[in-house]
Amino acid sequence: MKVLITDKINESAGRIIEPAAEVDFLPTMTEEELVKVIPQYDALMVRSQTKVTAKIIEAGKNLKIIGRAGVGVDNIDLDSATQNGIIVVNSPDGNTISASEHTIALMLASARNIVPACVSAKEGRWERSKYTGHELYNKTLGIIGLGKIGSHVAEIALAFGMKVVVYDPFTSKEVVEKAGGEYISNLDDFWGKCDFITVHVPKTKDTINMINKESIAKMKKGVCLINCARGGIINENDLKEALDAGIVASAGIDVYENEPHIEECPLINCDGNIVLTPHLGASTQEAQINVAIDVAEQIKEVLTGGSASSAVNIPSLRPDKLEPVKDYMQIAENAGEIAMQISEGVVKSIEITAEGNLAELDIQPLEVAVLKGVLSSMLEGVNYVNAPFLAKKRGISIISTRSNEKCNFAGLLTVKIITDKGVNTVAGALVAKDFPRIVKINDYETSIRPQKHMLLVPHVNKPSMIAQVAKVIGENNINIGSMNVVQKNDRHETESIMVINIDTGVNDKTVAEINKIDGVHNSKYVSLTAQD
Repeated sequence: MKVLITDKINESAGRIIEPAAEVDFLPTMTEEELVKVIPQYDALMVRSQTKVTAKIIEAGKNLKIIGRAGVGVDNIDLDSATQNGIIVVNSPDGNTISASEHTIALMLASARNIVPACVSAKEGRWERSKYTGHELYNKTLGIIGLGKIGSHVAEIALAFGMKVVVYDPFTSKEVVEKAGGEYISNLDDFWGKCDFITVHVPKTKDTINMINKESIAKMKKGVCLINCARGGIINENDLKEALDAGIVASAGIDVYENEPHIEECPLINCDGNIVLTPHLGASTQEAQINVAIDVAEQIKEVLTGGSASSAVNIPSLRPDKLEPVKDYMQIAENAGEIAMQISEGVVKSIEITAEGNLAELDIQPLEVAVLKGVLSSMLEGVNYVNAPFLAKKRGISIISTRSNEKCNFAGLLTVKIITDKGVNTVAGALVAKDFPRIVKINDYETSIRPQKHMLLVPHVNKPSMIAQVAKVIGENNINIGSMNVVQKNDRHETESIMVINIDTGVNDKTVAEINKIDGVHNSKYVSLTAQD
């Protein structure tokens, strides 16, 4: 067997793999060059420079695994790899220390005016009073996202004598307090407590522009903002305005909305105190060695018949398990997505019930699909391989049962999510054996095709409700594809729900407008990843 390593990856990777396969180190290549050489290799290991396209993957007839020596896998065509039965792995933990330390470095540089003071001193000026800074000691650091990096940042900050407050809707109060922080359950209470704020969350529909003009207005004047996570979580134009106006005292930014085209970023022309670095969070010699070793060990393991510890796509499921239930995989994932996105709070348990002919089958693949749907609504990078691990890590219990009771469908899968704030139930089925449908949402029996953009609008069953909701949707230039309106199971009930398929996503403002309609309560926008 042969392994190709490119993109200047540390040589330690080759030494690890060599007992199992022949290793070639080659310079970064173009797509055309890679297509010519890749057929002879069983594994490929890259960093971010090489774009592993579908064309390259199709040419790699012998490829069994692709390894990314780093965290992100944006440069690898995951869909193509999955379709070709190729495992894709990364190193999710290798840069934890590096990214954490860079966060602290940016915070210190911002607080002590390191960059402008350095420029001034190199120009021969002695301006001590001009660059008087602030101590971190006894200041409050607000951390958004207490994952591995956020947790290590908290540990360092506490050692500096800082106070730590944490906002993370997917982490419990007990976990935060054990880490030495104060748990804040909502952002409105979070912003005003912090002297420094750092974000450590994935880039999702819920975190894009999380820090913007409105949230900045709720912060202390003179706050310092740090972003070593993903570009776009902090609105760059709004941050520039706040820095120029002196509302935000300083900032340290390592990631950008349009990398690597930093020349397009408004922050480079900012008058305020800001430290900009070109995505250096993982750029230490130690981190690069760590990720190289981690991925090399996984490649060696897979090539010798073992399994990968950090696969980011679905490996080949056993055909005997997948084949009987494969038609239900999409609806299982959709049910999990919807149930999670209409729920609030920390997930405690997930109950999955199979009825009809599903009760007679091994539904383990469907359980994984449900978990992927649930966790994808709160985390980035969830797949069929790591979903069970992530659920276990978060202490989410999975209860799977089979019911012999008669149902109206050949097979029915019900997902119940129990959080610390309530319970929500969503059921999916196949209609006429081929068409996936959501057939139940809590106490409402419905039948709607899952699509990427959906609105769920519970409301009082009275005249003009549909018209009022449709008016708001239309005024926001959103087209309604289809709508299903049903009452609760009890025909005497006065409560109904609109399940609306729309052509585009909606923002929080539109949802808030719908919720202001008299008789509407707690409407939700749901975004699905798996559709027909």
